[in-house]
Amino acid sequence: MKIDLHSHTKFSDGHLTPEELVLRAHTMQVNVLAITDHDTVAGLDEAHSVQAKQKRPLTLIDGVEISTLWHGFDIHVVGLNVNRQCPEFLARLDGQAQVREARAEKIAEKLEKCGFEGVLPRAKALAGVGQVTRAHFARVLVNNYGVPTMEAAFKKYLGKGKRAAVKAEWPSIETAITWIQDAGGQAVLAHPAHYDMTAKWLRRLVALFEQAGGDAIETAFPGINKTKQELINELAQTHSLLASAGSDFHFPSRWTELGKNLGISSKLTPVWHNWTQFDALGANS
Repeated sequence: MKIDLHSHTKFSDGHLTPEELVLRAHTMQVNVLAITDHDTVAGLDEAHSVQAKQKRPLTLIDGVEISTLWHGFDIHVVGLNVNRQCPEFLARLDGQAQVREARAEKIAEKLEKCGFEGVLPRAKALAGVGQVTRAHFARVLVNNYGVPTMEAAFKKYLGKGKRAAVKAEWPSIETAITWIQDAGGQAVLAHPAHYDMTAKWLRRLVALFEQAGGDAIETAFPGINKTKQELINELAQTHSLLASAGSDFHFPSRWTELGKNLGISSKLTPVWHNWTQFDALGANS
């Protein structure tokens, strides 16, 4: 049974359309897939429409990944099983889109001062139907301005404290949890090992997430080492958080793939333990 509860499409910073993502999930024999674009649910209707025409079963989970700000860190909170048609939720996400647009314009201004002219139209062209993210700017720098890699683009220009970094006015973690739960979903702390923080700060973050009413934490995702894995498993148990698993898939690569290496510890309770929509697949066994 392959369950992947964190993936992206072109409606945020993924490279595949919702249709391509669904077909990729079939190719990789994924049984349960959550599509969790950044601050938008715009790609979900297309994904469901595509899957309805497929002969092979695939349970799609409506999701989102909400950007938040905590002590200067950009923290992401995944929402699973959200109501993608909830008017209040859609209005709140529209506010996030406006914040993202304002940040994109400021990033473009700073990059222009670094000598990169015309970056915003190029970033918007890459984003297409989706919202402009820092990843789009990084791709523009790599594709058009001689920056060698995406990593280099972030390390020199777009990362925290760098020349073109812009701190967005994201909501708090508590606010994101409220939005997700008001929309009928479960709030999951995304990829906790990927934040540039010490173990002490990570403990503070997970404690805050529990106190704010968060439901789960991602304990299985690509690039996590054994030491961090053990710490996150411990924190999940200490704070009575359910365990989630997600590839954070953006495009096929040697590092990430849908449904790959996403097993969670048998000592933890999976976030899907009481879901009913895929009982027939045996995912709860």
